[in-house]
Amino acid sequence: MERGVKAVIFDIGGVLQLGDQQRKFQKQKHTSGVHEFVSKKLKINLDQYFDSIDSAYALSLEGKITKKKLLQIFSKNLQISSKKIEKLYYNTYKKKYKINKQLFRQAFQLKKLGYKIGVLSDQWHLSKEAHIPKKFYKIFNSLVISCEVGIRKPNPKIYKFLLKKLKLSAKQVLFIDDQKWNIEPAKKLGMKTILFKDNEKLFKEKIWKGLFK
Repeated sequence: MERGVKAVIFDIGGVLQLGDQQRKFQKQKHTSGVHEFVSKKLKINLDQYFDSIDSAYALSLEGKITKKKLLQIFSKNLQISSKKIEKLYYNTYKKKYKINKQLFRQAFQLKKLGYKIGVLSDQWHLSKEAHIPKKFYKIFNSLVISCEVGIRKPNPKIYKFLLKKLKLSAKQVLFIDDQKWNIEPAKKLGMKTILFKDNEKLFKEKIWKGLFK
């Protein structure tokens, strides 16, 4: 085992779930285009679309409104039924993202080797169900999701919440995320970190390879 590491924590979007553009262009960084796709599907100008969803979306990320309230706001602003909105976003996230099977297999192998594996992810109510299927709650030892706990990255409180849930010290945790600003707070707390670019680069990282020795 990598010295001192007892848990490996993964981000979801961009790490355990890869956007379609990430899968096509592994050497570059691209957005998944979820909101662009939805706005086109609804035949709404992109600026108008963001004006319609921004406030409720931000509140949803931190769990400050319920899913029911979010859908009510979207239904009113976008002039579409709540049921259709929920289905549209679910299908779009499923279309635009796919499980990073190679990394998922290695994560499961780490669990077999005795590590705790977990998730620390910013999700809003309409991405969570698509990104985090129910089986994740059985496979991973700990899941900390922003819309469930009321805090989002890079607020240091969410990393501290994770550590408390894991019952581990920061130096015993390796955190993997694809955004530098989410890595920094973890690093300041004392966690080991890896900035995810793609599987190939991750698997060459010294600390990652050390986990399997």
